[in-house]
Amino acid sequence: MFFGSFSVALAASSSFLGQVWAFIQNPANAYGEHLWVTILLSVYPIVLAFVIALPLGIATARRPIAAFLSANLSGLARAIPSLVFLAIMVPIVGIGFTPSVIALTLLGIPPILLNTIAGLQGIDPASIDAARGMGMTRLQILRRVEIPLVLPVIAAGVRIAAIQIVATTPIAALIGAGGLGEYILAGVNILDYAQAAAGALGIIALALLTEALFALLQRVLTPTGIRAGEKSTEKLAA
Repeated sequence: MFFGSFSVALAASSSFLGQVWAFIQNPANAYGEHLWVTILLSVYPIVLAFVIALPLGIATARRPIAAFLSANLSGLARAIPSLVFLAIMVPIVGIGFTPSVIALTLLGIPPILLNTIAGLQGIDPASIDAARGMGMTRLQILRRVEIPLVLPVIAAGVRIAAIQIVATTPIAALIGAGGLGEYILAGVNILDYAQAAAGALGIIALALLTEALFALLQRVLTPTGIRAGEKSTEKLAA
């Protein structure tokens, strides 16, 4: 009886996956176009959030009041659910692809900003004093000492922001962003689960790919000495 039920479930799963694959392959559904829109809807906000948050973090990290305000406002923004955040942005920026990019960019700024500020504030003052003693200017200290030291921390912030943005793109379909989120919404509304699954699987694949790429980037930017120290700590803990 168990094997009979298992065979039925397996056959049903195979049939459903076949429906999903047929939906993806159907030219009338323009799956590739929706996938490309989702990719753009992810890449643009990630880049814009980095370009905005990094200089802002550098500018405020050494100013206690500015850093306090930036960190707390960013923390408050991260506490707002993504759907609520997008709903708040609709009266301000409207609906469509560009407003969605703006909303997702604002959603991606806090993790990068927080990590930039925390990373710069966590640098050992002795390193900066040594650089000053060598005659480096403030800009040289930032470029040659501070930025290299905090790159892994900044990369971790970008990684968090990227995953959050990719995971929120389906919700952005509610404000006219387009992309794979349209399949999910339409599929749920008309009970076409193959269509909804086709959109969901695309988002899952993009999220996993984004996680893998930024995890690799973070590892590459982490100095060898720090990686060796982390491995030693793990061995001692084991």
